[in-house]
Amino acid sequence: MPRHPRARTARQALIATAALSALSAFAQEARTTPDPLQQVVVTGTRRADRTLGESESPVDVIGGAELRRAGSNELATVLAQLLPSLNFPRPSLTDASDAVRPAQLRGLSPDQTLVLVDGKRRHSGSVVNINGSAGRGSAPVDLNASPLAAIDHIEVLRDGAAAQYGSDAIAGVINIVLKKGAAGGSVEAQFGQTDRGDGGNEAGSASLGTALGDAGWVRLAVEAKHQAHTNRAGVDTRDAATEPRKGQVNNRLGDPDSSQQAAVLNAQLDLPGGTQAYAFGTLSQRNTTSAAFWRTQATAKANGVATLYPEGFLPLEDSRTTDAALVAGLRGQAAAWQWDVSVNHGENRFDIDVDNTANYSLGANSPRHFDAGGLRNGETLLNTDLSRELDLGLAAPATLSLGGELREERYEVVAGAPDSYQSGGASGFPGFQPSNAGTFKRHNASLYAGLEAQVTKAFSASAALRAEHYSDFGSATAAKLSGRYVASPALSFRGTLSTGFRAPSLAQQHFATTSTNLINGQLVDAGTFPVDSAAAIALGATPLKAEKSRNASLGVQFTPIKDWKTTVDVYQIDIDHRILLSGNLSLPTALRTTLANQGVFVSAGRYFTNALDTRTRGVDIVSTLHQEWGAAGRSDFTVAFNDNRNTIRGVDANPAVLTANNLTLIDRVTLARATVSTPESKLVLSVDHQLGDWSGRLATTRYSSYAVRQADPTLDQVFNPAWLLDVSLGWSHGAWSANAGVDNLTNRYPDRVIAGNSVGGILQYSSFSPFGFNGRTYYGKLAYRW
Repeated sequence: MPRHPRARTARQALIATAALSALSAFAQEARTTPDPLQQVVVTGTRRADRTLGESESPVDVIGGAELRRAGSNELATVLAQLLPSLNFPRPSLTDASDAVRPAQLRGLSPDQTLVLVDGKRRHSGSVVNINGSAGRGSAPVDLNASPLAAIDHIEVLRDGAAAQYGSDAIAGVINIVLKKGAAGGSVEAQFGQTDRGDGGNEAGSASLGTALGDAGWVRLAVEAKHQAHTNRAGVDTRDAATEPRKGQVNNRLGDPDSSQQAAVLNAQLDLPGGTQAYAFGTLSQRNTTSAAFWRTQATAKANGVATLYPEGFLPLEDSRTTDAALVAGLRGQAAAWQWDVSVNHGENRFDIDVDNTANYSLGANSPRHFDAGGLRNGETLLNTDLSRELDLGLAAPATLSLGGELREERYEVVAGAPDSYQSGGASGFPGFQPSNAGTFKRHNASLYAGLEAQVTKAFSASAALRAEHYSDFGSATAAKLSGRYVASPALSFRGTLSTGFRAPSLAQQHFATTSTNLINGQLVDAGTFPVDSAAAIALGATPLKAEKSRNASLGVQFTPIKDWKTTVDVYQIDIDHRILLSGNLSLPTALRTTLANQGVFVSAGRYFTNALDTRTRGVDIVSTLHQEWGAAGRSDFTVAFNDNRNTIRGVDANPAVLTANNLTLIDRVTLARATVSTPESKLVLSVDHQLGDWSGRLATTRYSSYAVRQADPTLDQVFNPAWLLDVSLGWSHGAWSANAGVDNLTNRYPDRVIAGNSVGGILQYSSFSPFGFNGRTYYGKLAYRW
């Protein structure tokens, strides 16, 4: 067997799976727990009776109990703990990305995963991740805007689904299923902090339902939470001999201060004639305070603000993220057709102020607080779904589905106050300039059809086709074929072939800003230019087009006994014309002059491009065993493993103007971010045990190595694999329950950043770490449910 670390991890997953088969020999004949394979799923199918065991594509179902048991109250963090194919790094010192952190499925871009709420498309966020972190160039859905108290369960489709759901569903689909019905409610409180004594968090939530007479119900869930910042920055050694704060930690590196309030309202009402009205709305607001890099006393003196900050200063970015959505619809049956008509509107607003800073051009008269402007994203959809059963003489009636959708999108950049952007702007985060500001719109129309059939008792198949037309870049089509063959009650095979697309977002086409970035170890002013701007065209930009993808997967389901099941799925995803933000182009004098003549004064620039073709290959293994021990209780064992490799299939020719100036559009840093900056494998081993009123959970997660590359190859760094151990203990009696636990029990930190990349010792840890760098965390929960 090969000795490569990835091969060892795969062997560990297979050995753990084999261990479950050994335990299954002790499985008792009498079982009282329900079979999870019989749970009905709604993601990836239009049928109303498709169970998890019958799914032709791999689907993970995460129940409400699993969500509540987790130590974190952030949805993305919980998903990353439970799903091997999903990672949620915690970037720091990355401006707006500190407040709206992106998650990645299968190592792809965060906006290549579609998010649904009760099967309805969720609107994207307004923040574009433009700094040096995972997900750079994306503007994904804000997963953490959804309160856990409102969620019944989550279905994660690990397969391309653009033919079924439209743009963005290249890596997969996350469907958040809300709680329904009048029965039941809960009140819950949570507390926690890190081993270092920082990062203290408190959260409170409530969920309850009530009947609307005999014809309907309404549910309300609310949540409020606060997270204090963590700090793992090192001692700042820049100009240490002359600085008054020599030997002190002046910067912040870690989670930001954050407070969030959220509410979800969900309702349903039966109308005469068999028609049903439904609606759900979500609202959240998050206030976040994160830090920029420390400005030394020498910097303050050199820029005329020493009287304001005699020892130096730390700019703080105060942001407010407001996320709101409303879906309302009618559904019913006419003749043999089931129909559903809905209107879906969502908005995401991001406003940012900069505090404890100065505009150098104003010297000692500079304000210390600046309104830096904001971003807005809005989407409105009108959707119609039709479905009916057809008797085609097969083993069971087939399901025909038809539908259409009209969508309007709106993106806006709001300029900041003049002091925030003029003559270099506020140090730390210059405000959005009037030249950056604007409102941009587009609309698209789509038609889609699907057919699902149980061809024989042993073989099922489905097909889907979708065509879309966008007003700004043209048309796109997608198709999908799926099948599942049952060789025996214990063994079945499944597979899919599909094409997909992802339209360039309005944010990627029109976002513009100037900000202070860390480039090659130096802080410089860098401009992000829309592809149709004069500045971008001068640097070789061309109009964006849609990404095109081709997905293939093949899987096996093995269920030798009722309580032991294993799935293995291999997949390949080819993406052409991948949309990403170019490398940071450090501009020579000639190009600086060209941009200065346009009124753009920056030392570096970048823009979005379709210049990359990639390939993703991987395997998912999930094996679970339920074991009854009689008087000793019952246990659930899980082995979950993902191995995922991203490689480059092609890079477009470098623009001539960049070649002439010794610049590269897609540099080695950008290529590494798309390929090796996420772990290639992740293994999760867990056991849950229930004994009377008590329960316990032990889970260990292994992240493989990952690499962060720099423009200077001598500064590249490979980070070693890491094992994390999480433990929790729960108690439940009647309506009351309590849970306490420790995440990262062994206090595992990622490798430290090498000195050449630490910016004078500040950056001790990399923002690419898939498990952050907060160390050991304690938490406790108390809940009352009825």
